[in-house]
Amino acid sequence: MDAQPATTLPAGMVARLRSMLGGSLDGSSETSVTRRLAGTIFIIRVVSAALAYLSQILLARWMGGSDYGVYVYVWTWVLLLGSMMDFGISASAQKIIPEYRASGEHALLRGFLSGSRWMTFIVSSMVSVLLAGVVKLLSPWIDANAILPLYIGCITLPAFVVANTQDGIARSHDWMRLGLAPQFIVRQSLIIGFTAGAFAFGFHLGATVAMLASAAAVWIAMIGQMAVLNRRLGGHIKPGPKAYNFRGWLAISLPILMVEGFYLLLSYTDVLVLQQFRSSEEVGVYFAVVKTLALVSFIHYAMAATTAHRFAEYHAIGDRARLSAYVAHAIKWTFWPSLAATMVLLALGKPLLWLFGPQFVAGYDIMFVAAIGLVVRSAIGPVERLLNMLGHQHICALAYALAFVMNVVLCIALVPRFGGHGAAAATSISLVFETMLLFWIVRRRLGLHVLAFGKRAV
Repeated sequence: MDAQPATTLPAGMVARLRSMLGGSLDGSSETSVTRRLAGTIFIIRVVSAALAYLSQILLARWMGGSDYGVYVYVWTWVLLLGSMMDFGISASAQKIIPEYRASGEHALLRGFLSGSRWMTFIVSSMVSVLLAGVVKLLSPWIDANAILPLYIGCITLPAFVVANTQDGIARSHDWMRLGLAPQFIVRQSLIIGFTAGAFAFGFHLGATVAMLASAAAVWIAMIGQMAVLNRRLGGHIKPGPKAYNFRGWLAISLPILMVEGFYLLLSYTDVLVLQQFRSSEEVGVYFAVVKTLALVSFIHYAMAATTAHRFAEYHAIGDRARLSAYVAHAIKWTFWPSLAATMVLLALGKPLLWLFGPQFVAGYDIMFVAAIGLVVRSAIGPVERLLNMLGHQHICALAYALAFVMNVVLCIALVPRFGGHGAAAATSISLVFETMLLFWIVRRRLGLHVLAFGKRAV
């Protein structure tokens, strides 16, 4: 008598959970594969977040507020420019590679796998030289402590760009660990090791030394990833002639670059504007808040990285029912974990910020403001990838551009007076606006109800 309720209750809860999150939990189903791959990505990003968090805590304590603020400023530029200088190839690889495989265009596939990396390396190297020239020209107006770190950042960019390209190629083959681990785990581990070594040997750990350590970590991780990726591709794709369609690749990639570029600008505008109007110490506090909330963004990233090439595949074969169900599944598995992660992070916010140093606890209130935009954005899941993969890159880029312009205007209006609180408010408002636009675009263009709750399709 007593055993039956204890047995049926978990079964009922499991059934309701399955219904809420959508899809079967059968290990052979596509949704199960997606959850497994997304789980792999999420675990990598969580481990990476822990390493990044540790590295930022150590750097903040070893370097002091001013040097740490300069390092954050330069590293933010590296992340922003490095993520844009691949021309969108890292994202478009998830559209190009499945299409080449489906159509049997093996020569073009082999050409893309090698040519895309050479193209991004050569062009990013040229752009880095030009950027170094810009730093030289603007040096009279740049903080003297930031000039040398900026030059080191220029040296870092080509390796960062190639690593992004290789990430996209690896993810298109479902090699999630190969795509992400070198960038997010190996690189972070090397940064910690190099900076700890410098500190242990008595070097003054300023922004310059920290950037040297970061540059070395990026280059070493990229070269190691390249060696493993080449070996994997050699065993996966038969040797043969190569064909190169640079114009076609760019025709697909550049609109996606616009989407990715505006998204990145939207992500980093707050830090960059804050640096212009507030002290380096305040920038460091705000960056600590952003890093603390990064776990929420990782969930969105994990689902986007897992689902993009499958959106393209289902669209290419014309299976709308499968695409619709898969989109709904991806959205639910983005929103509910993001909401749960946000609640946990806000509850533990003060002790997490204290790890950076007692002065960083002052940013706790900012966490609540910044969390609003992240949770709202997660409610529609990775729909920007859906639009990109289905050929609606231009309208998606326009939505991001409008949100970016709004963010810049709001940051300039709010940051001088409200500091980090203003930056967080500006970003959250812009993310809410962006979410509303994307929801409306997908509903009008694709006839899908892309929300974590409510009717799935129209």
